[in-house]
Order: sequence, then C-alpha cells, then structure tokens
Amino acid sequence: MRLDPQLQDLYDRRAEQRVRPLYTMTLAEARAADLATIQVGAGTPEPVQQVVDTSMPGPAGPLPVRVYRPSAEGPLPVLVYFFGGGWTLGSLDTGDAICRSLANAAGCLTVAVGYRLAPEHRFPAAPDDCFAGLRWVAEHAGRWNGDTDRLAVAGDSAGGNLAAAVTLMARDAGGPALRAQVLVYPNTDGLADTPSYRENTDPLLFNDKSVRWYWDNYLAAPEDAAHPLASPLRADDHSALPPALVITAEYDPLRDEGESYAQRLRDSGVPVEARRYPGTVHGFFAMAGTLDAGRGAHEQAAGFLRTALAPTPASTPTGG
Repeated sequence: MRLDPQLQDLYDRRAEQRVRPLYTMTLAEARAADLATIQVGAGTPEPVQQVVDTSMPGPAGPLPVRVYRPSAEGPLPVLVYFFGGGWTLGSLDTGDAICRSLANAAGCLTVAVGYRLAPEHRFPAAPDDCFAGLRWVAEHAGRWNGDTDRLAVAGDSAGGNLAAAVTLMARDAGGPALRAQVLVYPNTDGLADTPSYRENTDPLLFNDKSVRWYWDNYLAAPEDAAHPLASPLRADDHSALPPALVITAEYDPLRDEGESYAQRLRDSGVPVEARRYPGTVHGFFAMAGTLDAGRGAHEQAAGFLRTALAPTPASTPTGG
C-alpha cells in the first residue's frame, strides 16, 4: 500500500499501540472504541446555529433524531443523514461532526436519523427505520424552516448502504421525492467477492474480516444477502433514482462494490459523480479533523449538494 502520508502516520501509531480489530472485541467494547476513535479523528465539532435532539415514532418504537440548522437564510434544503458502523456500531454521536460540517458547507438543514442496531435488531429493521425517518423529515422539517421540495439523503459505510436502500424504497412507494443521494464508501452487495475485498486484509485497517463480521451481525438469514434492501446492487431496477455522488477509498474492501454501484446507476440513466480518493482507507470521511482527504471529501459532498439542492426558478421567492 502507498497510504496518504497523514494516514501512514496514523497507521504507524496503531501498529505501535497494537490496536485490536473491532471484530475481536465484545459488542460493548467495539461500540465504545468505535465512538472514541471517530471523535478523535473528527476533531473539534463545528458550531452550527442550532442543534435539536428530538425523537420520532418508528416502526417498533421511538427513534432518536438530531436536527442541525446552519446560519444560512431559509427556507433551507434538507439533508437526511444515516450514520455508519456496519449496522452494528454507531449512533447519532458518531455522525455528529459530519452532520455539522455538511450543514454548514452545504447550507442544508441536516437531520440525522437513528435506527435500530444489529445484532439485537437484524435486517430489515434498519432500512425500515430509515425510510420511516425520511418520511418523518419530509413531514416535519418545515418546523425548522426546511424546504422539503429540496430533499436529499446521505450516509457513510452502512449509512451509505441505508441511503441507497431508502432511495429504492422512496421510488417504489411514490415518495418522498429526492433530489440527490450521497453514498460514501457504501456496502452494496452482501455476496461480494471482489478484488478489493480479497486484497484488503490488513488487521490494522477495516478489512475483509470486518466486512464479514458486520454482515453476520446484520442479516437475519443467509438468503437476506441477496435482498435489494440489504444489497442495493442486486436490485432489478436502478432507474428513476436521484442523482448520486459516490465516494470510495483506494484501500477499502468495499471499494469495488461501491464503484460497481455507481456504474449500475449510470447504466440505468441516473446522473452520477464518482471519485476514488487515492491513498485513503475506509473511514477517512469521518476523519476530516485530522485528514486533508477527509476535508476534501466533505467539500466535494457539500458542493454536490449545493448544486443538486439549489432552488429552481419556480421555487425561488420573488419580491413584491
């Protein structure tokens, strides 16, 4: 590997400290370690004008929601964000710095939706919760001056998987209408056996064993791996989905399936921007406080969202 120099420094420190892979820990240990690592990599969270913690009714009970309002004038476009963590780890706190950054840089009312985690709650609990969250945001974002005619979804890793699943659900249900999707190194195929999956085996990084551990926690039955809401790449139809930005990392077992998904969208007539960040590893998007590549990826995502969610002439307020 030829890692980005900043990542190489981090890698060397992990080697010196003999950091254990998350999949060797208990579930409680892994969840705590994941949050701690992400908070260090994210740096000092950016201030936003307003943060509101609330809840919404989910399919099996209340779900946590966190709303980030930037200082931009409204009505504001709306971004619904799903955190990563292999459907097993993660929380609104692990996605906090990302949501703050995107809210400010894209000028979006950003709403992070919590969802039930595996293995306590296996597939399809997470996509069911996330789609319920999208519908709730579409109904309620106006209370924070959100314009739900300009609505997008985004997520990183398993959150990217869930964002992709939600676009399929929204299309097939006839709404809510989405202007854009941002998928950051998403899982897209639970049956993947790609070169990037086979090559990325380093225990100090997110690797093939990490991927398998998460899928094993998530799926209720082996046959669920072929379900399109678990593996969006395996959906029969990818047409009429919102324009996409797909970000991948060079040294990531999920790289090839993320790039295959971008190509599948293109082949189905969906406008796609895709970028592989050289020298990076899975998780770099959550490390914008310490990695230039992470900051650059945030800027790319924000620029894509600003363009995709810009007011149309018909929705631009006019003076009297």
